[in-house]
Formats: sequence, structure tokens, C-alpha cells
Amino acid sequence: MATTLDHARVHVGQFSNDWTPPVLQPRRGLAERLGARTGYGHPVVVFVAAMLASLALISTISIALGFLVTRVILHAGGVAGWDEHVETWLAAHRTPFQTHLSLIGSIMSGGVVLPIMAGLTAFASAVMRKWRLAAFLVFVLAVESASYRITTLVIHRHRPRVLRLEDLPVNASYPSGHTAASIAVYCGLALLVTSRIRNRAAQVAIWTIAVLIPVYVAFSRMYRGMHHPLDVVGGAIIGVAAVSALVLVTRASRSAAR
Repeated sequence: MATTLDHARVHVGQFSNDWTPPVLQPRRGLAERLGARTGYGHPVVVFVAAMLASLALISTISIALGFLVTRVILHAGGVAGWDEHVETWLAAHRTPFQTHLSLIGSIMSGGVVLPIMAGLTAFASAVMRKWRLAAFLVFVLAVESASYRITTLVIHRHRPRVLRLEDLPVNASYPSGHTAASIAVYCGLALLVTSRIRNRAAQVAIWTIAVLIPVYVAFSRMYRGMHHPLDVVGGAIIGVAAVSALVLVTRASRSAAR
């Protein structure tokens, strides 16, 4: 009996040392079944396989939505005109101060700031030997970025016909990569943090900020003439899908380890 209790204490201690936010803990359901079928005892294999499968699925869905937007929705009565009119109106009402604010929104969701944020937090997690947390932080952005790039290789839509404030490929309007990346990183971090705290006011405050940042980023990208409203919606779908997928992937990996 004593031996059994000692063994149980060691087992529990091993998992208490491997600190993981509750949202990434395995639960009964799809994650547990995925971990079992991919191979118990091989959490890295489970993580990589599930992550690649998620990337393929998200890219496929994003491309399908891109074709739906460019081949069907924009040809419905008045949608294309409305999508372009929003950009025309924003460009006609630009001011120096608003233009400066839009630059900040683009920078905080661009290809420099977000990789640094994800890299630093992942590095800190790795130093503390929180490997699954580090993997989540790195690959949520990697899956989002790869899905976005793959989509732009297949879906070609011209950017708004206004004066654009940045020099980027003209035919890569759909989807908005900045919007997708801001959701993947900021909302991903909010999800991890709020799953560890129980204070409702703090949770609401964190999620309010996490949601407002992508909204600010999306408006900034449209204001700068880089994307249409429908492009922003496409980016938001990729961002949400990347966060959801990496939560499932991390849970499956931990389930396989157990």
C-alpha cells in the first residue's frame, strides 16, 4: 500500500513540475483519441504529425474560402462595390495623425514584432523547461504564417484601387496576414493567461485588450489601402483556426505522453 502511494506521489509530482496552462491540458474527446491513435510514448511525433495535419487543413479551408470570395461572393449584387467603397472612403478621410496610428497598428502585427514576442516568450518557457508551452507559442504563429503564405500562392486578388501606404505585392490582397497573425499571437497569449487565473474582472480585461488589438490592426490595414473588408475576414478565420488547432495539437501531445 505504501509503495502504491509513493508511486502515485511521484507520478503526480512529475506532472505538477511540467507546468502547463489548463487550456492545454488533455481532456476526454478528440485530443485524447488523437494522442492514442498517433502513438503513446511519442509526444513529439504526435505534435509534429497533428501540427502538419492542421496546417494542411487550415490551408485547404482558407483556399476554399478564397475561391468562394473571389469567384462567387464578389460577383453577387453590390458586394464588390461595397468592399471597394469602404477603402475609397477611408482613403478620402486620411489625416496625418490617423495615418501615424495606422502605422503603429501595422508594425505591432508585422513580421518583426510578433516573431520577437513569440520567440522571447517561447525562449523563456524553454529555459523553464515548459516545452509544450514553448511549442505552442512558436507553432501557433508558424501555422498561421504558413497557411497565409500558401493561400496567397493560390488566391490572387488585387489590393484596393486607392493610394497604398506600403509597397507590397499588388495581387496579394486576400487574406490579411497581419490580422491573422495578431489573432494568433495576442489572442493565443490571452487564452493561455486567462486559463490560469480565476479573477473574472482580470479575464474580461485581458480578453478585451486581446480582441481590440486585432480589430485595431484590421482597421489599420484597411486604412492604409492594403486590404478590403473581406480580406480581413479571411485573415481572422486563419488566426482563429491556428489558435484552435494548436490547442488541440498540444493537448494531443500531452495525452500521448501520459
